[in-house]
Amino acid sequence: MLTLHRVRAVRLAEGGAPAPGHAVVVDGARLAAIGPYEELLAAYGERARIREWDGVLTPGRYEPDGAALLEATYHPDPREVAELGSEPLTGVALAALDMPDTRWGASARRGLQRLLATGTTALTGPFTRPAVRTAVQRSGLEELPGPRPRPLTAGGPANFAIFAPDGTCLATVIASRLVHRRR
Repeated sequence: MLTLHRVRAVRLAEGGAPAPGHAVVVDGARLAAIGPYEELLAAYGERARIREWDGVLTPGRYEPDGAALLEATYHPDPREVAELGSEPLTGVALAALDMPDTRWGASARRGLQRLLATGTTALTGPFTRPAVRTAVQRSGLEELPGPRPRPLTAGGPANFAIFAPDGTCLATVIASRLVHRRR
């Protein structure tokens, strides 16, 4: 299914200038086209679902500390807030917890949700804990050995984030799947 994402502007690369009035068309897991909204609407409008966002569409964030955030940090379950608080735990606080593999997997899934809410579409591993590695693989986040530019290009993967004028993430898309949407 084709989806036309209409936004305030499209930024093709990190640090690049935004192109006001541009949009992207997603076909499957790929970007089919990037260009002025009116041109894309004329070419794809009758066949595409249209999503409108009040923000700037950019390549997703890259998280260089992915392994530390998911394998050396515990993200408390909401049911543990009274006992542990809601902020991630590291160091002595983490060492005091009983951490079987299932608890690491659940923590990683909560940590991944936090990353997706910031527009993250790629991170660095390696992930040595099997439950964490499985959670990362299932999330769709791209695991990179180090930072590399991931500009948006027609034919490239439909991995991007949309940021509001205040800098908060409105939506994160990985392989055309809307994996985070701000409420």
